[in-house]
Amino acid sequence: MGRMSRRAFAVAALAALTPASSASAVPRHPRHPRATTEMRGMWLATVANRDWPSRTGLSASQQRAELIAHLDTAVRNRLNTVIFQVRPTADAMWPSSYEPWSQYLTGTQGKDPGWDPLGTAVAEAHARGLELHAWFNPYRIANHTDPQRLAASHPARRYPEWVVTYGGKLYYNPGLPQVRAFVQDAMLDAVRKYPVDAVHFDDYFYPYPVSGQTLDDDAAFYWYGGGFASRADWRRDNINRLVSEMLSRIKTIRPSTQFGISPFGVWRNAATDSRGSDTRAGVQTYDDLYADTRMWVREHWIDYICPQLYWHIGNAAADYAKLLPWWASVARDSGTRLYVGEALYKAGDKAQPADWRDAGELSRHLTLAKKYPQARGHVYFAAKDVAANRIGAMERVVADHYAQSARSPR
Repeated sequence: MGRMSRRAFAVAALAALTPASSASAVPRHPRHPRATTEMRGMWLATVANRDWPSRTGLSASQQRAELIAHLDTAVRNRLNTVIFQVRPTADAMWPSSYEPWSQYLTGTQGKDPGWDPLGTAVAEAHARGLELHAWFNPYRIANHTDPQRLAASHPARRYPEWVVTYGGKLYYNPGLPQVRAFVQDAMLDAVRKYPVDAVHFDDYFYPYPVSGQTLDDDAAFYWYGGGFASRADWRRDNINRLVSEMLSRIKTIRPSTQFGISPFGVWRNAATDSRGSDTRAGVQTYDDLYADTRMWVREHWIDYICPQLYWHIGNAAADYAKLLPWWASVARDSGTRLYVGEALYKAGDKAQPADWRDAGELSRHLTLAKKYPQARGHVYFAAKDVAANRIGAMERVVADHYAQSARSPR
């Protein structure tokens, strides 16, 4: 099947299986006319209290005030989208029907924080003319290996056979069909309840490889891997099914909600695959994370892709100036919009190469991207760094490229 027909098939495949929601929508305030249409986004990370809340245990009013401050920061910098991490570790930043409240709110997983962060974020973002993309991590359970530290009600404790330990962390096993169904249900609970503008995945599918360790999915491969030439092909199929099924179910529940993914920036090196990029990256999503990100774009299984091009122009192993045109060529004529993930967090960091201590590095990324019509905008990691504006890097981007406001693409 062709790209569009295959996407249409994927959407239709589950249409009869998932009832549409009639959840009430938060009213949108009318937006002022804008001459420009491009993505201008920032990630708002909650895992380990990276961006928000600043620490666990704040009162509901303090948490809300901090969240609103991040939205106002986005507006001041003429951004139009906030990508809010609402399921960082198989938990929830909303009253979920499937998983416990996130520990990053109160310090205790499962403890009610006394308010609804996601519901508030959607309403307050829309009131400011911002899109709110709900960011989910599908398989990560915990950044430790002790199931007893999870809330007593946690599904990983009820179904220990779903869990694998790897690299000092707990994960749901992507090779189990019942896991794939459950994590979809848990994420889609938010889509049913709130008019989020997009569902967003980051770069975590199968875990990043850890030297000397093996992910134990032997039993799952035995039961479900028949017919595949290799375990790697089976693992990729598991992730492909997650992506294609999520597309179908999102569009059935709330057709206006987009589906976007922000993968690690290298699909495959050209030395591995002639279709790959002119890079020498130590990680390749196709081979190491079992995520065929190139295919998802070409088959239009996602509305947008936002590869994390977290390298400076001229980087020896992964040059921003080589990866950007490669991704532009992948997105060309696919129907999938290309946004570029930008490493704002590196600006001014003395531990980074000298290029990142130049306040103009990020601005040059945007200048270069203007040469490629497939590049429809940029997303900055992350909210705390947008507010900090170290060495004036974000201020330079705004001054050079964001003279007026812009709508996000649709």
